Amino acid sequence: MQYKPLYDGKKLPVIGLGTWKIGGQMTPDYSHDDEEVALVRKAIEMGYSHIDTAQMYGGGHTEEVVGRAIKPFKRDDLFITTKVWSNNLRYTDVLRVFGISLKKLDTDYVDLFLIHWPNPTIPLKETFRAFNEIVKSGRVKYIGVSNFGIKQLKKAQALSDIPIAANQVEYSILTRVPERTGLLDYCRENNIILTAYEPLGKGRVFYNGDLQRIAAASGETPARLALCWLIRKPGVITIPMSSKEEHLRENLKVADLDLPAEIMEKLDGLVHV
Repeated sequence: MQYKPLYDGKKLPVIGLGTWKIGGQMTPDYSHDDEEVALVRKAIEMGYSHIDTAQMYGGGHTEEVVGRAIKPFKRDDLFITTKVWSNNLRYTDVLRVFGISLKKLDTDYVDLFLIHWPNPTIPLKETFRAFNEIVKSGRVKYIGVSNFGIKQLKKAQALSDIPIAANQVEYSILTRVPERTGLLDYCRENNIILTAYEPLGKGRVFYNGDLQRIAAASGETPARLALCWLIRKPGVITIPMSSKEEHLRENLKVADLDLPAEIMEKLDGLVHV
């Protein structure tokens, strides 16, 4: 496994485990709990240590599934990220739902706590008053944001008592908005990890003809190439999710994949948005 450092030197694995759709999507689904708990446990046994979830996932149930799954493992060996939804960004709401998250995850602390989406109707100052308080309590080690542009990120940096550790945004070989807007460069310059979600371009990598041709010529799969391209970017990690054990295993192996420079150049040149 390869790692990328946070601002204080703490290392995060370049491949983490996303949990969107585990335990439901926008509403809870309890029908596959035992299978999904077993899947997350199997992933941890494979070598996944960064588990990314959110209060909104599964209508709040995903955190419960993750909490059950991590129970047999040593807590300090895991890095757990969760996120507060945009309608809960007022001071009292942040404190309330964070406490609920801890109970659902069945843990005393969260490694990384993120604002899931910005909400222009709630002052960011109010949100960070709660974030700063939670950090001082020792229940969060790092804080960050998700889906923030540069202007919003700068404001968050000014309001936070500790450095912003991560910005989680959509980024893939076929979706390069963070490059085009300068967000990727800004994060690098400020020692902010950029966590790429939807690393397979919402499935588009499987149907992109140019990527398929590069994959066939290199003896790789489009998914492995897309993930490798991402984690080769300085300061970038990713959190793919799969409900299949074999795909989880393949995703994890990408961390040790070394592609020739000419293949990376071809991947860089793919048409993107």
